[in-house]
Amino acid sequence: MNRRDQRAPAAPENEQPKLEMPDISTLESELKRIKHRERFRRVLRSTVYSLVVVAAAAVLVATLWMPVLRTYGSSMTPTIEDGNIVVAWAWRKGSSFHTGDLLAFYADNKLLVKRVIAAPGEWVRIEDDGTVYVNDVMLDEPYISEKALGNCNIEFPYQVPENQWFVMGDHRSTSSDSRNTAVGCVSVERVVGIVLFRVWPFKEIRTFR
Repeated sequence: MNRRDQRAPAAPENEQPKLEMPDISTLESELKRIKHRERFRRVLRSTVYSLVVVAAAAVLVATLWMPVLRTYGSSMTPTIEDGNIVVAWAWRKGSSFHTGDLLAFYADNKLLVKRVIAAPGEWVRIEDDGTVYVNDVMLDEPYISEKALGNCNIEFPYQVPENQWFVMGDHRSTSSDSRNTAVGCVSVERVVGIVLFRVWPFKEIRTFR
């Protein structure tokens, strides 16, 4: 037989290629990768659940107990500036307000913040120079920068109606408040809450009580 006619026998058609088994180090590396991926997923799920719970709790607190409000305008300067963000304690039936409290309330579909000056039944008198008297006692008002009679169209002495509060802004020359019948005294039905502290801007965080 000629050498050129010698050929290797052909492999059977149905024979499968042999698979090489990975070594131990490769298996260990893959196992670590899978465990790391599963651990990451568990941590991610736990973090997401925690954030959802915290966000829901924050919304609940802000809605029911401590409303977060953004202020507009200059009627409460220098105490509260335009654009400040404040937190209030939501009013509940039976709650009482005191002279000096910062009251958040609705007037003509607008949310206003003003300072409580007099309670129901008390008598208010404001002099032409802006000096305020309640039951003939002059108020000490260190929170205002200047006195002014302001936008006033009521007659003095003025008695605060039952279940209402006489309020004024700290910027007396520009504030529209209980000195004018357009706003009037504040009934409890209009009250959102008592402003407790400012949270924005951060450098000006402070309490008001």
